[in-house]
Amino acid sequence: MPTTLPALADLAERIGTDTAPWSLVHKRFRSWIERPGLRETLGTHLRGLPPDEAQAVKARSRETTTHFAWCLRDRPGEPFTFWLHEYKPQRDWLPGYADSVHNHRYHFCTTILSGGYRHERFDAYIDPAVELVTAVRLTCGDSYATGASGYLLADEFHRIPHACDGTMTFLVKSRPVTTSSLSFDPATGLGHRHVPVESRLTTLAERL
Repeated sequence: MPTTLPALADLAERIGTDTAPWSLVHKRFRSWIERPGLRETLGTHLRGLPPDEAQAVKARSRETTTHFAWCLRDRPGEPFTFWLHEYKPQRDWLPGYADSVHNHRYHFCTTILSGGYRHERFDAYIDPAVELVTAVRLTCGDSYATGASGYLLADEFHRIPHACDGTMTFLVKSRPVTTSSLSFDPATGLGHRHVPVESRLTTLAERL
C-alpha cells in the first residue's frame, strides 16, 4: 500500500486547478476515495509524521464546539487543503458550530470515514440592510453512514444536528472564496457573521 503523503499529492494532482466546477472536483474526489484502505492509509500517515511535520499539523489545526479539525496538508502552491474532522461525542457538543445553520468561506468535498451523521440543507434569507441571515427554510435532510460523500458550495447553508459517537470525515477544501461566513440559530432567531481571527490583526493594531 502506498504511503499517505504520495497519496495526498496524487489526489491534489487528480483534482487539478481551482477553475474546475465543484461537481467535477467531487467526481474526481469520489473516484479517488474509493481506493481500498483509505482510513488505514490516513492513519499510517499520521503515525509516521516526522516531528516537524507533526508540529505543523498541530499548528494548522483547531478545536470547535462540535469537532476537532485536523489540517493534514496545506501547500501554498496548491488550490486545495486536506482535512480530517474528528467529531466529539454528542454529549460534549456546545451550541453554535456544526449544529447551527451556516455556510462556509470555502467550497468542500467530504466523505465519512467512520460513524455517520444527519445532514440538513437550508434556504437562507439574508437581510441586505444588515447582511445577516434572518430566516431559514429546511429544504432536505437525511442520515448518512460510513462511505457516503458529497460536496457543498460556499454560498449554500447546512447543518449537522447529530453525529454518531466516533464519527470522522475526510475533506478537501478550496481556498477561501469569501472573507467571512454566516450562521443562524433557529431557536433564538439570531444571525451572526464570522470573520477569521487572522484577518483581524490590522484591526487589532488600530484599536490599541
